[in-house]
Amino acid sequence: MQAPVISLTGVGIRFRRNRRGRRNFKDLFAGGRRRSRPDEFWALRDVSFTVQRGEAIGVVGRNGQGKSTLLKLVTGVVLPDEGTVHVTEGVAPLIEITGGFVDDLTVRDNVYLTAGLHGMTRSQVDARFDDILDFAEIGDFIDTPYKHLSSGMKVRIAFAVISRLEEPVLLVDEVLAVGDKAFREKCYRRIEELLAGGRTLFFVSHNERDLRRFCTRGLYLDKGALALDGPIDDVLALYNTQYGIKPA
Repeated sequence: MQAPVISLTGVGIRFRRNRRGRRNFKDLFAGGRRRSRPDEFWALRDVSFTVQRGEAIGVVGRNGQGKSTLLKLVTGVVLPDEGTVHVTEGVAPLIEITGGFVDDLTVRDNVYLTAGLHGMTRSQVDARFDDILDFAEIGDFIDTPYKHLSSGMKVRIAFAVISRLEEPVLLVDEVLAVGDKAFREKCYRRIEELLAGGRTLFFVSHNERDLRRFCTRGLYLDKGALALDGPIDDVLALYNTQYGIKPA
């Protein structure tokens, strides 16, 4: 068996409820398993799993159970307070994808800037620019300042850019909730193309049909713990049973 592309071992991450809270000097030398302070909570604790190249994994759980935090750990946006995260291949993060765009720059300039920040050369962007523009369907606004776009148009151009990256691992965190149904289906077909090409997928959604459409394996997060790692149908069945939800 090949080495996993993603490996988490005993991972935990804690946050403060009170932003003004401060850790003291002793905390710099305290072990990762010290007792949490009253204003802290563990968003994830003792999470371990591996992912093989080409797997399509759905991350399931109620709001606030650590799903988005898990994806941010995989991207390296946040670091664990305990345990290890090891990712051997590049990641294309469809997580808060409009966050890196600059309001005062035009759409055109933002395409080059964002693609460049993700490692694409200018010549690569040149070669894919028309495809990005055609996919986003906002050609009339290409020289418009980004801040004047609607929220749906911002998602369009952001998805069009990120989905053209050649990174082997794709993370999708319900970024397509904004936008019309037709464009969302277009994005889903693009995700299926990437999966057919051998990409690895982490997919966070509350929509069971979407989870079953893309994923064969599921990770069920409950109260910051990995409650089940198994076939997506088994994970969804457990989630529905625990919370009395009728299957979609």
